Amino acid sequence: MKCPFCDALEDKVVDSRMAKEGELIRRRRECLGCKRRYTTYERVEETLPLVVKKDGRREPFDRGKIIAGLKRACEKRPISMATIEAVADHIEKRIQELGETEVASRTIGEEVMEALRELDQVAYVRFASVYRDFKDIDQFMDELKSLARERRER
Repeated sequence: MKCPFCDALEDKVVDSRMAKEGELIRRRRECLGCKRRYTTYERVEETLPLVVKKDGRREPFDRGKIIAGLKRACEKRPISMATIEAVADHIEKRIQELGETEVASRTIGEEVMEALRELDQVAYVRFASVYRDFKDIDQFMDELKSLARERRER
């Protein structure tokens, strides 16, 4: 591992422990050159599917796009960044569990909507209005009525 302080390539691991429910390994390292300590994280390299867009283009799965969409939907809502990260982790895991080499962007969008529906209804409606490309107030109202019905049924 290259030292972030002096660029030396020799170090020793001082401490290792699991992080994030065993999904990561946190390692404290000490540079043998400058003797400074730093932390690294290891995770299993996961093969994520290509995302097939509406127009047929394919691009690599990008967790950052999910987080950006969640942040926009949850703006000014009482939802922590830790919760947003957890939702993104859950969605990424669900996509991986499909075991496919390609996944439609629609599938990812639906996963985000489902997570937001359970998390925060205002954030859900915000995301849905953009994702489903509401053309007028009637479509918006239909979605709100559907949410209200769901809430009454619970």
